[in-house]
Amino acid sequence: MVCGILISKYCVQNMVASASLGRELDLTTLALNMNGAQYEPQTFPGLVFRLKEPKTATLLFHSGKLVCTGAKTLAQVELAIETVVKSVTEAGIPITGSPTFQVQNIVASADLGCHLDLTSLVISLGLDKVEYEPEVFPGLVYRMIEPKVVFLIFGSGRLVCTGARTSQDVGIAVDKLTEELRAADLLQ
Repeated sequence: MVCGILISKYCVQNMVASASLGRELDLTTLALNMNGAQYEPQTFPGLVFRLKEPKTATLLFHSGKLVCTGAKTLAQVELAIETVVKSVTEAGIPITGSPTFQVQNIVASADLGCHLDLTSLVISLGLDKVEYEPEVFPGLVYRMIEPKVVFLIFGSGRLVCTGARTSQDVGIAVDKLTEELRAADLLQ
């Protein structure tokens, strides 16, 4: 079996980042004054504010904390949060300064370029780090210790990496997985 692997070639699908606006928010006021905001406190305690550019959804909470999801780059996270701050201020709740954000999770995908024998992978990656129940889910779940990420690996050779906090960690994890598979003679 020959695989066309390009090490560290992955595509970020989603970044989840959190920040604090430094003050409590009146979500009812925001829902009434922010175009496109959705707030249904009986269903969910946060206000949902979606942007078309960059295509993100930001959850705002009474505490002033926010969670931004959907961005694919740090620049998009930054732009989304700046836009949210501007919209909150225009809705009548002034925010002083620019909140700093912290990436909580990055979801990325990659394609190893060849089919994989998942049963052989279970043995080579170690039973203590792998979950594989093909009757329940068609992919193998591999929990890498360093960097601390989780891979969903499919027989098609495609994979999803989640849990990284930096793009660098995604690249390191994909490289490390590739080397582990090569060392086990599962890739050539």
